[in-house]
Amino acid sequence: MIAALLVACSGPSATDPVEPASFRAITFNTGTTEGLAHDPTFDGYGDVQAAWSDQYYGDGLAWAPAVDAVAAFLAGADADIVAFQEIFDPADCATIPADAQAGFYCDGWDGGATVAEHVTGADYQVVCHPGKPDKCVAVHERLGAIAGPMEGFEVEGCGSGARVARIDIPGVATVVSVHGNSGLAEADQACRAAQVEAIFAPGGLASGDVNLILGDLNTDPGRWVGVDTSAAAWDAHVGEGTGFHWITAVGPDSEPSYQGIVTIDHMASDTLVGDCFTPGVTAGTAPVYAGVYFDHHPVVCDLVGG
Repeated sequence: MIAALLVACSGPSATDPVEPASFRAITFNTGTTEGLAHDPTFDGYGDVQAAWSDQYYGDGLAWAPAVDAVAAFLAGADADIVAFQEIFDPADCATIPADAQAGFYCDGWDGGATVAEHVTGADYQVVCHPGKPDKCVAVHERLGAIAGPMEGFEVEGCGSGARVARIDIPGVATVVSVHGNSGLAEADQACRAAQVEAIFAPGGLASGDVNLILGDLNTDPGRWVGVDTSAAAWDAHVGEGTGFHWITAVGPDSEPSYQGIVTIDHMASDTLVGDCFTPGVTAGTAPVYAGVYFDHHPVVCDLVGG
């Protein structure tokens, strides 16, 4: 059973949006994991900090030097839409011991900007998935204001909160933000497949005039179709004859966005087309951060109407 959840948007008051000839979108899972070869001699982030990240920060973006690196990357990228997964919500800072705050965003946080607001800046309106403050979408004011509340869908038995959600930017697009359940167990695959159906069902999340779907699918639709039912679900709805197409590359030769292994961070649309690159993977591009922290690379796409 899929239950709809609503959360009110906050941000700049609505203005008449100006439809751009083109716009830039980014999806970025900004999380980390204990399993990486961290180098504390570079930025002070070692095994102790990685354990704190896992225990207190949900492995979301919270290490201050990495937060600053993301802010610098986004300032240079100048995107119109940014979808985040695994970005820390500092509302939890009050519950974290003082010694585990050293070097993290919580250290000195005064209740002001969230991490998502900090790394995007004042020109963006930021909204987060209902019940999932670690999954957010930021929209630059030049694109127009988000219309109404963010709508999300929670799949019963697949954790709390909405892992798929949408916003509407009048005159531009319906933006569907995705962070599929992780794991390869049959139950994990079934959760992701149900989330895919919530997106593409008649009257579902991707039912705008122009739809942009982006995020961390937690499956590789180009490599895992035969071994993951959620990859097969994506394949059934995106591709030749479906009405939707991949903007990002899929297939065995696609640039891996996750730990140099698989491509699980994607964008798809019914009408938009574009060119994409993966910072730190695509030839001639630099990673977001020189330290060992992120296990995903962002995906950047320059989009135009099809």
